[in-house]
Amino acid sequence: MEKFFAAVRNMFQVPDLRKRIFFTLGLLAIYRVGAHVTAPGINKERLEQVWHDVGNTLLGVLDLFSGGNFRTISVFALGVTPYITASIILQLMTVVYPALKKLQEEGEMGRQKINQYTRYLTVVLAGIQTSFVAHWLQANGVGENTWSFLLTIVLTLTTGTIFVMWLGEQITERGVGNGISLLIFAGIIIGLPRGVQQVFERVRAGDPLQTLGVIALVIALVALIAFIVFVESGRRKIAVSYAKRHVGRQMVGGQQTTMPLKVNMGGVIPVIFASSVLAMPQTVFSAIPPDPTKPDSAWAKIFSFFQVFHGGDPYYELVFVSLIIIFTFFYISIVFNVEEVADNLRKHGGFMPGIRPGRATAEYLNTIMTRLTTVGAVYLAMVAFLPQIMLSGFKVGRLPFIGSQLDAFFTSTPGLGWIPTGMGYQFYFGGTSLLILVGVAMDTVAQIEAQLVMRNYEGFLSTGRLRGRRA
Repeated sequence: MEKFFAAVRNMFQVPDLRKRIFFTLGLLAIYRVGAHVTAPGINKERLEQVWHDVGNTLLGVLDLFSGGNFRTISVFALGVTPYITASIILQLMTVVYPALKKLQEEGEMGRQKINQYTRYLTVVLAGIQTSFVAHWLQANGVGENTWSFLLTIVLTLTTGTIFVMWLGEQITERGVGNGISLLIFAGIIIGLPRGVQQVFERVRAGDPLQTLGVIALVIALVALIAFIVFVESGRRKIAVSYAKRHVGRQMVGGQQTTMPLKVNMGGVIPVIFASSVLAMPQTVFSAIPPDPTKPDSAWAKIFSFFQVFHGGDPYYELVFVSLIIIFTFFYISIVFNVEEVADNLRKHGGFMPGIRPGRATAEYLNTIMTRLTTVGAVYLAMVAFLPQIMLSGFKVGRLPFIGSQLDAFFTSTPGLGWIPTGMGYQFYFGGTSLLILVGVAMDTVAQIEAQLVMRNYEGFLSTGRLRGRRA
């Protein structure tokens, strides 16, 4: 701990690093101030009533990444969601559009051009999303059904999104880095005081079972965070050798190195994809409810099914875990092309000991990546599934054949009654939130440590270096 506190003191002794930290904190404060500025024309009481019915839909996912801004329809209601969507779209487009792929390979100039395209696409997506938000507000009586209200909401929320994107870029360039990620981090961490307050209220009640439940929840969260840190910093190192070759009159190469492959190369993106896909049906049904005069219609029956198809339902959890695994394999196959990596190694005179360059290298990498992706997919499914069960419960009564017996058993057994219902905490620390919080914290601390080491200061650890997800 002495090394850690010494590193914290050194952070503020380096003028440039101190300036970057205070600059980052200042922009994060501006972002949180904007969260309390509500868009004009909003009926707050009606909005609160509507939100009770749509909290489990895609709007709930949107509210998570906006840091609670969407719940109040502040000027930053969309947060960085359009920017994240635009970034993912362009990343996927590099696979199917050769011009973007070529631009990506041009180095810094190509990266700047892609960032410019990302900004343009962000503005377009923000305009489209804010139009839907404005129509949704009008349909639910949150705002006036006029063109002036529609135009005001679109302009206000789109401008807020552009400003948030600018804040993120400024933090990346002039702050400690990871600007967009830090904005998401700040939005999620704001729910910590509310969660701590709930925990203290449970302990203050004096119920021994409630106190044991709180202790179990804290232990589970600490263990889960430690597990996330362990996996996110995990690497599979592959030995790579470079043959000696003549470049002009000089002999270069002949060095030994390693290719580090992350265990969780997909990050939190597969979980976001799965959550968004599952939330879409509830979003559609909340916008188009069935006719109450026709309770036996097909639309009404589908609507009643999706009313219980949410977190904690066994069928929902099965589909959720399956989608996470599928999207993990899909996303990693896009961001890590084994044939391209093998071809680049061959062009630069690199090879893996005992593996022939070219196709054999690609097959070897594909075997390793399949195993790593399987471990990463299971890890993401566990991290997303376990906290959700603790918070929302697992409706064992919905299971076929043995559901009623299991429900009666858990309900009647002391200490297990929370399994069908959950622990009743309403804060953001689900699996997706924990992945984002821990990952961003690791990246930020790793960047600060790199700045300290570059200036001949010791890092946060007495031995070794702290690695982030991008290391």
